[in-house]
Amino acid sequence: MQTFKIESEYIQLIQLLKAARIAQSGGEAQLLVNDGLVKVNGVVESRKRAKLRTGDVVEYDDTKIEIA
Repeated sequence: MQTFKIESEYIQLIQLLKAARIAQSGGEAQLLVNDGLVKVNGVVESRKRAKLRTGDVVEYDDTKIEIA
């Protein structure tokens, strides 16, 4: 599992997908979310601007990222 440290209160899901290099662009990140391929804390997340906070775990394919 990877760890991604945030400097603010939260990060939006599509921003995380870009920053973690899961998606090459915002458009690609939106498609991943719209297609139901991304989970947050074990649940498929459909909100592309979902606010992720410390302790949240994002899953895509075989990649898991914990927000720190």
